Amino acid sequence: MKRHVFQPALLMLALTASGASITLDDPTPGPTTDTTSRPEVGASEDGAPALAGEQPGEHRQAASELDYRASLEVIPAEAGATAAAQADTIDGLVFYDRNQDGQHQERSEPGIEDVRVTNGREVVLTDEDGRYSLPVDDDMALTVSKPANYMVPMDEDNIPQMSYQHKPEGSPDLRFGGLEPTGPLPEAVNFPMLPTRVTDEFSCAALGDVQTYSGNEVGYARDSAVADLLGSDLSEHECMLLLGDVAGDDLGLYPRIKNTMSAVGLPQYWTHGNHDLDFDATTDEDSADTYRREYGPAYYSFDIGQVHFVVLDNVVYPCTEEDRENGRTQCGDPDDTAYNGRVTDQQMEWLANDLATVPEDKLVVLNHHIPMLSFVDNEQVIHQTDNAADIYELLEGREALSLSGHTHTIEQLLPDEEYAGWQEAVGVEEAPFHHLVAGAVSGNWYTGELDRDGIPEATGRLGEPRGYFTIDFDGASYEESFHASGQADRQMALSFNTPQFREWYDQLWSWHQENPPTTDEIPPVNVNDLPDLHLFTPRDLRDGVSLTANVWAGSRDSEVSVRINGGEPLELERTQEGRGEEVLLGVEYADPAAVVRQLQVARYAYQSTSGNEDAQGWQAYSGSQFGPGAPQSIGLGGVANKSSHLWTVPLPRDLPTGTHVADVTSVDRYGNPSTDQVIFEVREERPEQFWREGPWEDSEG
Repeated sequence: MKRHVFQPALLMLALTASGASITLDDPTPGPTTDTTSRPEVGASEDGAPALAGEQPGEHRQAASELDYRASLEVIPAEAGATAAAQADTIDGLVFYDRNQDGQHQERSEPGIEDVRVTNGREVVLTDEDGRYSLPVDDDMALTVSKPANYMVPMDEDNIPQMSYQHKPEGSPDLRFGGLEPTGPLPEAVNFPMLPTRVTDEFSCAALGDVQTYSGNEVGYARDSAVADLLGSDLSEHECMLLLGDVAGDDLGLYPRIKNTMSAVGLPQYWTHGNHDLDFDATTDEDSADTYRREYGPAYYSFDIGQVHFVVLDNVVYPCTEEDRENGRTQCGDPDDTAYNGRVTDQQMEWLANDLATVPEDKLVVLNHHIPMLSFVDNEQVIHQTDNAADIYELLEGREALSLSGHTHTIEQLLPDEEYAGWQEAVGVEEAPFHHLVAGAVSGNWYTGELDRDGIPEATGRLGEPRGYFTIDFDGASYEESFHASGQADRQMALSFNTPQFREWYDQLWSWHQENPPTTDEIPPVNVNDLPDLHLFTPRDLRDGVSLTANVWAGSRDSEVSVRINGGEPLELERTQEGRGEEVLLGVEYADPAAVVRQLQVARYAYQSTSGNEDAQGWQAYSGSQFGPGAPQSIGLGGVANKSSHLWTVPLPRDLPTGTHVADVTSVDRYGNPSTDQVIFEVREERPEQFWREGPWEDSEG
């Protein structure tokens, strides 16, 4: 029997360091044999490797064309077996589930060769008969990695069925239940699959932080992201990547979240986030147990086309004294537990073993919740990944993309881009490959005013709206595009940084520093005190008026320009260069379009006589109440007075009086243009803002 076994990463790294070469067989699943029946094997219609038992010329459908519902085949241990007497290894089969019932039919359903199976540390490839054998851990997720030309079955909520959770004693007593005791090790765990057409051109939706804390917020996600996706063309989509914080602490919402997201009709590939934790767990080994019960493995991999997707769990909870000794001061206090951004040693071994089976020419897409590196939290160790440098070393020489959530911001970090703080926080000076922090379905945690659909605007900390990304793959290449929720194809927000805005901002900012949100005091100014931001006088122009363009998915390589009244284009400059400087913040670097909405939230004033205390003011996060009280800021930490995707240009001081039209065009790094328009006025004097009584004061009648 032929078997490919990949030993723990430390051994592999040692072999590499010693100059030894490691030769891998081509891991692409190929022809297999059935030991009981060996029909002639022919080529499938699309040229993909054919299976034994597959008829010559048999057409393979794309995964998106199939509705494959089944469960794993778990063959229980013999009667009388005990958990204490379990075997040292677990065996099983990966097989072609021809009749789609999830149960292996020995004579008609052949095994599939060279499929990755893992116990969360070691990785093996199935032999020529589709069989595998792995060492057993007393707390493991036995997981198959979907090959590019196969699909695993889905459950009723489009959750891939790819993992068996083995925890003989079950979870400790947890608030949301965790894992029930699984008892003795099964005799075998068999993984069913269907062959599919190899699809090199495909798309995936990438969603950051759905993060619903309540029933109301599940409704917000339903009526925004789910509705947006269903209103778009999903014909080329193969997956939906949910990048962590699928829930917001209340893991009892998982069943509804899963079912609501299933309406999109795409396989849901989840990532474990810091709000998906069992917060009453006392060890990291138990902290994802409810997540594992509802979804499956906390880390895993799968292939589509020429892309190898790796899903990492980089949330350690509770972090320990060892983390504290490494400078993570939030860690190690048993009375005040915290999480840390780190990929555990066991998971690092698994990652090295997994990557060892992946051809060098495949694109590797990392999916993880906490960013490896962050612009908005560039000096925060808790919001970046401790061992990012070790992960980069494993990926050296490969084409890679990092996808994350967590910060509720959109950040495009391109190769060689750098910001102050990274070296001190995680020991990395610059981004080695493209990192995309994908924003959030929940935006700025469902805060702010309600929009026309009754959903909180939740404008982000860098001025971006709620939304999601589409990533279009073509072989090992890709293009990403952002979709702002409810805003069709709009890609930017335009405004003006005026002397009046700067004065208004300074007053409110200073006041909010002394009066945090939920104060009973009344702010010195409100949005009605702010003069029209699209109207200036010649004096305003002399004092400085800048056009601002917040290009939400913009990157260092974006080019942004404006034509005023159809004239020659003026180039806008990005407010951050990404050349190792500090994050620049303050009114000069603020996005007025976002800040005006964030520094003044009228929803604080909502009141009723219903007797329902939760309905007064507004509620966010884990039941935090805001108001009722005077309209005020969402909290200074959420105000867009900095951004890595804001461009500005001073307006000419000699603009004539009258009405002007500015057409702003952004060209992304792939050459795709988007244009938006803003109209503004220049007047010799500012008109009165409110109703003029003067013309009527001396009139009769």
